[in-house]
Amino acid sequence: MTAQNRGIVVHFYEELFRHGNLAVIDKFVGPVYIDHNPESPDGSEAIGNVVTGLRAAYPDMNVSIERVIAEDDLVLLHINAVLEPGGEGMAIGAIFRVETGKIVEHWEVMQQVPDRTVSGNDLFSTLSTPRGQSPDPRVSTAQSKRVASDLVNELFTGRDVTAFDRYASDPYFQHNPQSPNGIAAAKEFFASSFSTNPDLSVSVKRVIAEGDYVAFHSHSKYAPEDLGFAVLDIYRVRDGKVVEHWDVIQQVPATSANDNTMF
Repeated sequence: MTAQNRGIVVHFYEELFRHGNLAVIDKFVGPVYIDHNPESPDGSEAIGNVVTGLRAAYPDMNVSIERVIAEDDLVLLHINAVLEPGGEGMAIGAIFRVETGKIVEHWEVMQQVPDRTVSGNDLFSTLSTPRGQSPDPRVSTAQSKRVASDLVNELFTGRDVTAFDRYASDPYFQHNPQSPNGIAAAKEFFASSFSTNPDLSVSVKRVIAEGDYVAFHSHSKYAPEDLGFAVLDIYRVRDGKVVEHWDVIQQVPATSANDNTMF
């Protein structure tokens, strides 16, 4: 059902945000719709209100789906949303859960696109070879998930920065706006972060993998009492090594329009 779910979600999103076609809500959203976006209440009616409000406020809005990763009932969209011409826009990671042809649950992480990055890389392009935005079906999903998961687990649970030596390879392209390219820089960044933040915790809530792409939806906290951050990390795995990384990071707000948390 993965391919069918991917098609449903992509069509649904593009019809809504590119064409303003609200009819897809009745067609593809289930009778019970759970939303984890802190700005949106549950229910299909809220979706229409959000779309209508955005299109009215930003009539020249341009929404581009940069990559799609689908596994079983989950579909992730990595989105570049430019609200006004000439603006930097927003990076969005939107996850949808599909049951029997209906969208029934939604998570979202949003981040302002900066005007420059440390690496010089934008937040969306693919720089590792081959430069495909879509998951490569020739690459084993199971292997990619295993490699990326080992990196994430050993890095955040074991606090072992040498995991990059085992599970990544240079050139390691970085799309986090504050991070330079390369394994050495990644090791230095996390070693400093672990030293400065001894109570840092990262709880992975869901993993979505397809071909050479693996995405992790996580709750990151600097201290137990912190509300923390919702984080979407996307890794690309080629020849058994992680070669590229994108992320979207949003601070968890103190209040929400729903009772579901961001996770």
